[in-house]
Amino acid sequence: MTAPLETDIAIVGSGFGGSILAMIARRLGLRVALLERCTHPRFAIGESASPLAGVILEQLARRYDLPRLEPLATYGAWRRHYPHVTCGLKRGFTYYKHTAGERFASRSDRANELLVAASPSDELSDTHWLRADVDHFLVQEAIALGVEYVDDLLIDEVNWSPGDVRLTGCRRGVITRVAARFLVDASGPHGFLSRARGISDSGFDGYPATQALFSHFTGVARCADMPEYAPRGFPESRPSERPPYAPDAAALHHVFDDGWMWVLRFDNGVTSAGVAVTDALAADIRLGDGEPAWRRLLARYPSIAAQFGDATPIREFTWMPRIAWRSSIAAGDRWAMLPSAAAFVDPLFSTGIPLTLLGIERLARALEGSTLWGEPGQARARGPDTVRPAIAVSLDEADHVARFIAGCYAAFPRFDDFVAWSMFYFATASFSEMSRRLHGDRSRGFMGADDGRLTHAMVELSPARAGTAARIRAYGARVADAIAPINVAGLADVSRRNWYGIDVEETVAAAAKLGAEPDQVRSMFTT
Repeated sequence: MTAPLETDIAIVGSGFGGSILAMIARRLGLRVALLERCTHPRFAIGESASPLAGVILEQLARRYDLPRLEPLATYGAWRRHYPHVTCGLKRGFTYYKHTAGERFASRSDRANELLVAASPSDELSDTHWLRADVDHFLVQEAIALGVEYVDDLLIDEVNWSPGDVRLTGCRRGVITRVAARFLVDASGPHGFLSRARGISDSGFDGYPATQALFSHFTGVARCADMPEYAPRGFPESRPSERPPYAPDAAALHHVFDDGWMWVLRFDNGVTSAGVAVTDALAADIRLGDGEPAWRRLLARYPSIAAQFGDATPIREFTWMPRIAWRSSIAAGDRWAMLPSAAAFVDPLFSTGIPLTLLGIERLARALEGSTLWGEPGQARARGPDTVRPAIAVSLDEADHVARFIAGCYAAFPRFDDFVAWSMFYFATASFSEMSRRLHGDRSRGFMGADDGRLTHAMVELSPARAGTAARIRAYGARVADAIAPINVAGLADVSRRNWYGIDVEETVAAAAKLGAEPDQVRSMFTT
């Protein structure tokens, strides 16, 4: 048995969220223990960032003097500074709608596809994160800042006393103890604290039951090299008829009636791919069978099967019999969960990384002015609890995201409704990113969760409401009206036929919506 490790804050889970929070806590002058059940490098899911994630990461790096984090915010800077840490180019969000038993065929009206650019260039592009590399890198950065890192630790006992939290576990045959004045769970959905405290899954109201199956592959073909995805009906010489970015250099989604598939490319030739499907489809193809179920799904969609015709999985398939998880509570006396442990909805629209970074930002602010820290070994001073309100916001945002994703699943069979409904995400995401760049961390909550007018419109227009699109005439126009006050990217414009590139002048013209001058907005695209 080793002597107890005495610390101010213990963080269980050394994924990107736990490691970044550990670095921030060190910059706040706290003693930090970062505890990991496994060892690095290790596989993890949650691999696609977003423009909002990039700007939050930049702002965290600057506020807490963590300059080595900042290059991770954009593809160009990442590749220059950390070429050994694998990432992938993510220029936008690509969606193709498939019908069972039929090959995909690009249409001249582009009604079965959607491309939305997220950045104006490769240099400023978002990234896919090969989590084995990224998480390992961040752990090493935390150690370099003085974080006490303990891996290969299986914690089997948690005791709460008036002054601290005491963790007991086993590390390579040796009993290991940690005493901390505050405990953070960064171990993922239904993770350490949910099990230790018997916290239930409260679920999301009206959310469909879904399952997932995924792996990493080599040899996955690019849609751009497959004839069925080539633009139809117009000469390639017309710039307006060229895709706004290379469709595969994106978070690429294959959408079908009962779910969807992600295809994320890394620069080392590895591709992350997986499916999220309803329970009905999962039962039909026996998703729990792993690779045989994957093959059964591909057999239904000829063009997807062709893309994976020469692909080889390089790890075992992982089956998630239930994707969504929502903790009934996410913070208490001397403990809190990061958003990644408190709730998970679905990887559609890449919401996981920015939600976690928002939770880190809020928890860090709460810890800055917290009354948790007295002299070592003493009970904490009594004062206002700043942590619980900060974490409660994350649960509210998860509920908001779940309502949006439920609408997506309901709209999958009617792709034109899905395209219209998706504009709520793209409008709120682009507005939040630009507003943060202009005004700091001022926001209306993730996806406009604090904007009562917008959230009311999303409830009224959700495809998950029975017959919504059928009973609302000009559904797309209604969505366009709802997002108009925050639409700074020319979205919901039917004349663009589902291809949305970056139009700098269009965004400059919307400067007033951002509370900025045109020159301020233009400068965001040149710096």
